[in-house]
Order: sequence, then C-alpha cells, then structure tokens
Amino acid sequence: MKMKMRSALPFVAMVVGQIAQVGLTLAGKKAIATGMHNFSYVFYSNALASLILLPASFLIHRSANRPALTLSVAGGFLVLGILGFLVQVVGYAGLTYAPATVATAILNLIPGFTFVLAIIFGIERFDYGGWALWAKIIGTLVSVVGAIIVTVYTGPAIITSSLSSITPQHLLGQSSDWILGGVLMLIDSVLAAFFIIAQALILKKYSAVLILMLAYCSIITFLSLLASLSLEHDLSAFSLQSKTRLLAILYAGFFGAGFQITIGAWCVKMKGPLFVAMFHPLGIVIAAIMGVIFLGDSLYLGCLLGSLVIVIGFYGVILGKAKEDKIVEANMVGSLKSPLLQDGNEEPNVLLP
Repeated sequence: MKMKMRSALPFVAMVVGQIAQVGLTLAGKKAIATGMHNFSYVFYSNALASLILLPASFLIHRSANRPALTLSVAGGFLVLGILGFLVQVVGYAGLTYAPATVATAILNLIPGFTFVLAIIFGIERFDYGGWALWAKIIGTLVSVVGAIIVTVYTGPAIITSSLSSITPQHLLGQSSDWILGGVLMLIDSVLAAFFIIAQALILKKYSAVLILMLAYCSIITFLSLLASLSLEHDLSAFSLQSKTRLLAILYAGFFGAGFQITIGAWCVKMKGPLFVAMFHPLGIVIAAIMGVIFLGDSLYLGCLLGSLVIVIGFYGVILGKAKEDKIVEANMVGSLKSPLLQDGNEEPNVLLP
C-alpha cells in the first residue's frame, strides 16, 4: 500500500503543479496588463521565492547529508539560472500578445522537444525499436502540427466573450500580435525543454532539490534586476501600488518558483524529465476555462482543434514511453534470472571424489 502511494505521489504532485502553472500564466498576464514590465515582474516573484526557499532548503538539507558543491555543479547552477531567466522572460513576453489558451496549447510542445533533447543528451534510450519508437516519433510530429494549427488558424468563435479584443477570422486571420505571441511561446517551449533536461543532468550530480531551486531563483533575481535597471528606465514599473500586481507577485512567488518549479524538479529527480514534460497538456482544459472566465478570452475553433491534435500526439508519446519501460523492466528481470539459472545448472556438474 505504501509503495503504491509513493509511486502515485509524483503523479498527484504534477497534476497540482499544472493547476498552479495555469494560475501562474493568468497571474502574469494580469500583472503585465497593468503596465508592469516583464523584468520587474520576474524580479519580484523570484526574490520572494528565494526568501521562502532560503530557510527551507538549509532546514531540510542539513550539512550532514548535503552533497558536495563542486565547480561543475556551481556551473550547472548558473546554466540552469540563465535558462530559467530566459524561459520566464520570453514566456511573459509571449503572454503579452497571445491569449492564455493559445499560450498554454503551444507550451504542450514541451514533451516533444524534451523527448528529442533527452535522446541527444543520452537520458532517453533509443535502442528499442518497434511500434514504441514510432509512437514517440509520430506523437512528437503530431504535437507540432497541433501547435501550428493553434498559431495560424482561428476559425469561428465557439465561446464568445465581450471582453475579448480579437476579431475571429478564418485561416491566417488573426492579428499579427497573436502570431508573434505564438512564435514567442514556441521559443519558450524549446527553452523550457532545455531547462528540464538541464535539471535532470544537474540532479544526477547534486541531489539537494531545494538548494538547487534556491540557487536557481537567486540567479534569476540578480539577472532580472540587472536587465530591469538597464532596459526599463521607468521606475513606475517597480511600483506595487496596484493590488493586481501585488497579488500576482505573491501568487508567482509562492506557487510559481516556490512551489510549481520545485515540485517539477523533485519529479525530474524521481521519475525523469520526460515524465515531467508529459503533464503539460493537462493545462489545456484548465487554461481554456480560466481564460474565458477570468480574462475574457474567446474560445475559437482553431484553438480547440489544435489543442485536441496536441493531446493526441502527447498520448502517442506516452504510449510509446510506457511500452519502452515495459521492455526495459522485462530485460532487467531476465538479466537477474540468468545468473540464478546458470548457478542451478552448474550444481549437477560438480565432480564427486
């Protein structure tokens, strides 16, 4: 019973993390809509997360069981921080132009990109052929097609909101802002896949998840402050007088970097990068509902069809991965049984005096 609960814990954690991720997307969109710049928003949210993680990380990872911090690990911290900074800045820039439903749908390309990068970096095994391999390859391609549909096709409105400023048109009919937002979210998906792979590689050397996340948030805080002071000359961008900004930053600090990304890192350590990436399509339904209710986004046929295609491709990758895991498990069981069989066969051959 305890083993089943332990194996189900990463699954439950990722479901909750995806709900938090959708809320993070909506909170960021709301804060940026008030005139807050991307860099200052990223700075505040990660500074708050750093303050939360500082006591927690050293309380849980005490010096007695803390892994050694080598130069290569410190370099990995820096790479992870830079990737995380780019993921957040590019992602929030994309949210400025694309509705939350479109942004979330395109982010569901992350499993496909993660799968390809996991093969390149030797994390995913590529030596099992058959339909398992083809399911993952075809599923990745289908997901790409779905993202293209979401980006370049609007179609008629299924749910129309009076708050939505986008006029529904047919093929290639949406505004250039929507297309720009889609391209930015596509770039963000690639960066996020690199981020997940970097987490997996670093956690193999340094297993203290909370300390890794503390370093990650601290580096992003420094980089976003530097970028904000250099590029944002309007000091009003740092103002927190708006209640919307303050609530968005509190949410992003606690449930974004402080919770959702830390949960993701723990699941990467426990189950691997592809397991974490596979949960992104869960945000489609949640984002569609919350976007229509809270942000006034209209739900169009193109977004719905593209999202369905992405989900189909996603589950193709899942089926291929599940089949591959069964093959690996069967091979491990066979390798454990082989020595026992050999020992049993050798006993009758012992010569008696």
